[in-house]
Amino acid sequence: MRFFTFRFVLFVSVLFFSIQLKAQDSTIVQWKNTAEKVSEGKYKITFTGIIKKDWYVYIASDAATEISGITVSNDDSAIALNELQIRTTGTFTDDHVWGKKLKTTTDSIVFTQLVTLAGAAPATFELKVNYEVGAYESFYPESDTLKILTGEKTAAVVSNQILIPNINIDKPLTECRTSSATLTDDVKSKGLGGLFLLGFFGGLVALLTPCVFPMIPLTVSFFTKKAESRKTGIKNAFLYGFFIFFIYILLSVPFHFLDTLNPDILNNISTNVYLNVGFFVIFIIFALSFFGVYEITLPASFTNKTDSKASAGNAVGIFFMALTLALVSFSCTGPILGSLLAGSLTADGGAMQLTAGMGGFGFALALPFALFALFPGMLKSLPKSGGWLTTVKVILGFLEVGLAFKFLSNADLVMHWGLLKREIFIGIWVIVGVLMSLYLWGLIKFKHDSPVKKLSITRIVLATVTTLFTLYITPGVTNTKYANLTLISGFPPPLWYSIYEKKSDCILNLNCTKDYEAGVKMAKEQGKLILLDFTGYACVNCRRMEEKVWTDADVYKVLKEKYIIISLYVDDKNVLPSAERFTYTSKNGSERKIRSVGDKWSTFETENFRENSQPLYAILNTDQVLISHPAPYTPSAKDYLQWLECGVNAVEGKK
Repeated sequence: MRFFTFRFVLFVSVLFFSIQLKAQDSTIVQWKNTAEKVSEGKYKITFTGIIKKDWYVYIASDAATEISGITVSNDDSAIALNELQIRTTGTFTDDHVWGKKLKTTTDSIVFTQLVTLAGAAPATFELKVNYEVGAYESFYPESDTLKILTGEKTAAVVSNQILIPNINIDKPLTECRTSSATLTDDVKSKGLGGLFLLGFFGGLVALLTPCVFPMIPLTVSFFTKKAESRKTGIKNAFLYGFFIFFIYILLSVPFHFLDTLNPDILNNISTNVYLNVGFFVIFIIFALSFFGVYEITLPASFTNKTDSKASAGNAVGIFFMALTLALVSFSCTGPILGSLLAGSLTADGGAMQLTAGMGGFGFALALPFALFALFPGMLKSLPKSGGWLTTVKVILGFLEVGLAFKFLSNADLVMHWGLLKREIFIGIWVIVGVLMSLYLWGLIKFKHDSPVKKLSITRIVLATVTTLFTLYITPGVTNTKYANLTLISGFPPPLWYSIYEKKSDCILNLNCTKDYEAGVKMAKEQGKLILLDFTGYACVNCRRMEEKVWTDADVYKVLKEKYIIISLYVDDKNVLPSAERFTYTSKNGSERKIRSVGDKWSTFETENFRENSQPLYAILNTDQVLISHPAPYTPSAKDYLQWLECGVNAVEGKK
């Protein structure tokens, strides 16, 4: 019981005091620190905190209340935290929050922390002090990130340069560009149309699930029979369909606000490790539900409330009927919507892309209700509900397992865990494909399946396609030329992320680096052009370019002979060493903390090229002058080759 009391008090305290402290723009404890060099690479940091009047700091941990006391943390692998010693004695006082004696101190607190730095000591680094504060019946966990001055002179000058003066996005040296770079708003709207169609296809799949399909004749019959006239019945059914469409559009609205707050936020969401691992777990849970292990439903009280409001008259009642359908069908539509959501929140996606996909999904769900209300005779042509609906759910279950490992792969790539190398990932897909093929051929079945007396034509076609696809991806587990599965490039991990030993970490063994300054130096030494490659570990179109376009013989030859490739991964979560972290002020005056490798390169792209999508390619000469217009995703090898050669000719023609 005390555990839940603690959680409740902690939640309320954090909520109240975070609002209060933001209003005051201050913290309970004001810290200062000094660093004393003990030996080479080892420092003793003394922290002194001045505590606000009427407040106190908990200076000792307590297992019963989960109070941690004073702790110090950091996220830099080059910093090792050793002994922490509290210098302030403190006193045991009656705590009104927890109803027991706890060790606290008022006015001030002093403690020391021994730190060992690997390699050359930087001039500054950061440590995070974590502690809890209280005041009579108030409790609040607090932390503060402090800059530590070592007094050392940095051995190597680290470049914090983001904005490159010679990169003039409005006036490159030539007008070279790919056809993809000449996108007009009309062409972009066609891209949204493609996502709408993708969502529409997902909605059609959802219609065939047991949660939705039986609702079509029941709902249409309800409107046509209950209405005073056929005209009213058709009107209500159309209104019902519109509200279904509208509800799914509403689900995408919050992401428009997120996209406005920070141009990189959707990319950060899509590559967030916890989110990707969360999607993996959720999709596995959904898959097991589709396999009939259990049934997933929203809380009955929630759906009952919306269902009760559906009895209201006119448009309000119809709206809540549509909302009820969306809720009760969640166990079937949720995984499909999850795939759409996760697919839209990518580096080259965004809020409008998500809205387009959700709109297509909602439109597909709404369409049959309107059509069958308009032509009620078509209801007789609908197949009856039966075992085939269970088959659809099982097929979706297998697809969910495959997608689940795609999300786990994203997290694995971003964090460099090495768990799902390309061949392991493809091997899992092969196993899923074999099991799905056996199921479709009727060789295995699940407990809720009806006996398969004869395979239907549709099932035979699906079984054949699944078997052929499984055979196609099987060579992907080998170390041969057939391992480059161009039909699914972008979905498995990249070719260089392999269990087999590779000559280098460079894509296709080209001349490359992942550091901008190092790449400029290489280009000057070798007399080559620079190809900036803004990419991402979880970027599907980046992999398609590398495995479909860069592998073209002519494109590969130009890249190998004329360019140094600087691949800048905007989703790299590796934390920069303390000496390389800084706060950057952008051209518009906003500040951004550069803490990870991805932070640096995503800011670099946004500031110099006014873009935050990947892939994006830019050609620079050794003076870091922009040669041509940047190229986005360009699936045509011929088009991309002309752009590369145009850049070479522009430079070599001036020599």
